[in-house]
Order: sequence, then structure tokens, then C-alpha cells
Amino acid sequence: MADLSLELCGVKFNTPVAMASGNAGYGLAYQRVAGFDLRDVGAVFLKGTTLEPKKGNRPERVWETPCGLLNSVGLENPGVDVVVNELLPQLDVDATRYIANVSGSSLEEYAEVTRRFDDSPVAAIEVNISCPNVKKGGAAFGNDPDMAARVTEVCRAVTTKPLIVKLSPNQTDIAEGARRVIDAGADMLSAINTLMGMAIDIDTMRPTLGNNQGGLSGPAIKPVALLKVHQVYQVARPHGVPIIGLGGIATAEDAIEFFLAGASMVAVGTMLASDPLLLKKLNRGIAAYLDKKGLASVSELTGRLQLNTDTVLC
Repeated sequence: MADLSLELCGVKFNTPVAMASGNAGYGLAYQRVAGFDLRDVGAVFLKGTTLEPKKGNRPERVWETPCGLLNSVGLENPGVDVVVNELLPQLDVDATRYIANVSGSSLEEYAEVTRRFDDSPVAAIEVNISCPNVKKGGAAFGNDPDMAARVTEVCRAVTTKPLIVKLSPNQTDIAEGARRVIDAGADMLSAINTLMGMAIDIDTMRPTLGNNQGGLSGPAIKPVALLKVHQVYQVARPHGVPIIGLGGIATAEDAIEFFLAGASMVAVGTMLASDPLLLKKLNRGIAAYLDKKGLASVSELTGRLQLNTDTVLC
């Protein structure tokens, strides 16, 4: 029978399926769901955390779209001191791995939040480079390869934990962005973050979100996410840098597509809202597929996509 456990960058995971940042909060709420078992979770990516508490954006913050969800929560969080000192001690770090998600609006903030998580029980640190850079007029760090590399460098300098950089799909060349953060010290990559989008109320003639625009997630973005993972894999593979694939995963078949495209692990976000027990089902489906194909582990799937070589119709 296939073994779903795996080890990436020295961290052992129960399964290759994780809970994406922003959807599981700080890992406490789901533990109260009947039938939920942390052993079915490869890792819980904690909610984005900043140095000081943030109230987030004005409502509306979430808006459902066809096959997706727009969100503009605005990184509402209690600040890193509360997370490290009050929330992390409540987590069962023996049952699964917890991974911090670091956010900031300046290089100094990124570095300080990362430093405070370094001396904590989290297994790794994910850096969200899709946050606005206040010194560049609010442009996202992740859309500028130079700034993405600088954020990675300052975080790398203050932690010995595995460093995961979450890549923005809104940049011009995601493969180049991946190369730059790998050179700057990233141990793993997450691909992808949300796509920017908008919804409009035709009666009021205003955007439905209080912040006007937000990040699109859910099944609608899966085709984009698969292509981006495939592109990033071409850069990451020679360096042995694993990819955590995410973007619209709702079924075991979806997860398997990400593995074939180059992901070593996947993370589920939006679809957890409709099915909190989804990870158990994904694990079962992935294991059945591996058994059917005579494969012993997910690692044998990673990057096995065979591209069509003759794409010209005569």
C-alpha cells in the first residue's frame, strides 16, 4: 500500500496534503469539527501574521464568484507576539506540522516577524511576498523580482528554519521570480497565491468588496496554477527545491495534476469552507491512485508530466 508520508527539507509530514494559509486560521477552529483528525493533515499553514495587530480591510471582505471566491480580508491578525506567546502553545505540534506565514509592509518588518517565529515550535516559515511595499507606493513585493529577492534575503538571515517563499501569479515572469528567490535562500516555494480580481454590483455601480479588489481563489484558478507550477518546476528542479502547489484543489484528481506538474506537496484552501473533512478524502483518493499505478509514494509522481511534442496540426 502506498505510503503518503514524506520529508521535505528535513521536515517530516504525515501526508502530502496541507491546509493553506488564511483558511485554517491559527489551527484551532478545525479541531472542534466532528470527524476532523490532525493526522490527516500534512501541515497547517497559519494565518498571515504581521509585527503589530491589524484590523484588516473594511467590509465586504469576501465575495463568491462562479467557481471561485474573492477575498480582501486585509491580513487581520493579532500580531506576532500574541501568535507566538498565546496561540502556538495551544497547538498539538506532535499531531501535525505547523508553518508560520510571515507578512509585512517593509523589509524590516518581514525580518523582525521571521526572527520572532525562529524561536517557536513552527516547523517552517512561509514568506508571503504579495504584501504591499510601503516604500514603493504600495506595489506588491512579489511582483518585483528584485524586491522579492531582498525580502527572501532578510528573512533568510534571521532564521535557521526551512524558508518557504509564496510566489505571486501576478508577476510578469514567475519562473524568473522563482529563480531569484532561490538564489536568495528559499528552501521551498509555494505556488500560487491568489489572482487579483474584482466584482461589481450593477445596482450601486460600485465594487462589491470594500477594498475594491481582492484575491481570487478556488477552482476557477486551477488551470492557471497548474501552468505556473509547471513553469516554476523547470527552475526549481535543478536546485532540488520542492514546490507546494495550490490553487483550486477540490478533488484527489486535482491534487494529482499538481504533483505531475511538479509539486511535491499540495495545499487546500477555499474548498475547506464547504467541506472541512476534504483532506481525509484527498488522502484516500491519492493513495488509491498510487496503488492503481503501482507507485510507492507521491515523490514518484512529482514532475512526471509528459508534454506533447508535436503540437502543429497539418
